[in-house]
Amino acid sequence: MAHIRIPAPLRKLTNDQEIVSSDAPTLKQAIDALDTQYPGLRERLCDEAGQIRRFVNIYVNGEDVRFLDNVNTRLTDKDEVSIVPAVAGG
Repeated sequence: MAHIRIPAPLRKLTNDQEIVSSDAPTLKQAIDALDTQYPGLRERLCDEAGQIRRFVNIYVNGEDVRFLDNVNTRLTDKDEVSIVPAVAGG
């Protein structure tokens, strides 16, 4: 089961849980399943086309999914998924 780290700004959607789990085989399916359990999560992470929003970075075991298979990145047991909102600076 993959463990998904939820950033502080999104924890209000997961009842303040920092880590949630998913046994979905791909990142997209994990996001869809989590959105069923925690409504509103998908729209914060993905755009209307189902792709990861530009200001959201998602890593699987430290690798940016944009350099893997994006939302179709395969997940396996013990994978660590980190959601990291981009931080704007000035």
